[in-house]
Amino acid sequence: MLSAARLLIPILFFLICHAALAEPVTVEHLRVWRAPDYTRLVFDVSGPLEHRLLILENPYRIVVDMDNARMPGALPAVDTNGPVLSGVRAGTAEANHVRVVLDLKTEARPHSFMLKPAGPYGHRLVVDLYDSKAAEEENTKALDEVKIPVPAPERAMPAKPVAHELIIAIDAGHGGEDPGAMGRRYRTREKDVTLAIARELAKLIEQAPGMRPMLIRDGDYYVGLRQRFMKARRQRADVFVSIHADAVPGQRAYGSSVYALSEKGATSAMAGFLANKENASDLIGGVSLSDKDDMLAHVLLDLSHNKTMQDSLSLGEDVLAELQHVGPVHLRRVTQAGFAVLKSPDIPSVLVETAFISNPSEEKKLRTPGFQQQLAGGIFRGIKRYLARNPVAPPAAVKVERVVAPNPQEHIVRKGETLSSIARQYNIHVDALRFLNDLGDGNPPVGSTLRIPPRQSDS
Repeated sequence: MLSAARLLIPILFFLICHAALAEPVTVEHLRVWRAPDYTRLVFDVSGPLEHRLLILENPYRIVVDMDNARMPGALPAVDTNGPVLSGVRAGTAEANHVRVVLDLKTEARPHSFMLKPAGPYGHRLVVDLYDSKAAEEENTKALDEVKIPVPAPERAMPAKPVAHELIIAIDAGHGGEDPGAMGRRYRTREKDVTLAIARELAKLIEQAPGMRPMLIRDGDYYVGLRQRFMKARRQRADVFVSIHADAVPGQRAYGSSVYALSEKGATSAMAGFLANKENASDLIGGVSLSDKDDMLAHVLLDLSHNKTMQDSLSLGEDVLAELQHVGPVHLRRVTQAGFAVLKSPDIPSVLVETAFISNPSEEKKLRTPGFQQQLAGGIFRGIKRYLARNPVAPPAAVKVERVVAPNPQEHIVRKGETLSSIARQYNIHVDALRFLNDLGDGNPPVGSTLRIPPRQSDS
């Protein structure tokens, strides 16, 4: 034991000295990205570092303290035309300690984290600034939009029905600090190509009667994967299309591909929504899930999501069919995969890999406005083709109050009735009846009592 202790002492001494003499992390550069709802500052650093944030008022500012760090030169000038950031100051008052002060125009809520090396970037410290006042105004606006309208007087003339405007959510993949794939010959960035195609698609949709485009991002900034489809859901989009440019090792792969969500991806998505049933009431046509047992909630959500997955496959087939007129396709059928951006349970969603940016020939074409317009045209015609075959019903009126469904109805089985005929009578799925009443594959016996889950019109 004594000899082991003697060996341990020099090892500990070496580790302590090594930590004390560890090379400080160098703060190399600063970039600023402006998104509609936040401002992102990205510090390029030579390695991982410990940091702390300090929020100060009068005037508003945020202090970023970086431990065991040094800054050999001045930080570059940053864009301060946005609503939050008014300036950046930096200094090294103490040895191996960097302090950066972010001067603000208004109160902001900061969020910081480290990013490991990825693509062309090394280690990065990210500081996101969210405008507190803007967020509060946005929440107030959202509440105002779902207020129940005051009923018109009985003598008032009935208003003419307003035609439902189809909203097409267009998601330009990647953005900001995430460049996506990179072309080998021309160093084309996927994020630039996808935004260009998305904007061309938005122009076509804007010109189409009864349709309106919604760009998930309309600039060079990052949007989280879950935020992308949640933004589409908040706008009650009827269709969601995510645009990308594929890349694989080698240079021979070519052509377009279209993806829809896989069964496995759908299962994980539903698990997340079921974890908060109170917020999932609009996923199945307005029926609240908060007062349902887990089994029934799962059945109702599962049926809704299965319908959306079938619609997504149908949308993907139509888009792929039209892209075949633009150029070659890499996969001749719609492929299913667990893309996080496709996990909205109530919007038909597809991901389009427009071409292979890793193929020098296709990379060159992707850089041209002409090919970008052709791809946008193919996607647009596919969307129109899908909507022509699958008319979208206007959304039901939004309800503010929490919907509390009545107790399930009961149905006494009569002679000659089958489970399918009973399901059609109440306009519900036969599997919902089976799960709710713990039935097998056969028909229920005459005289038995079945519980009927509430429909949308019942709530």
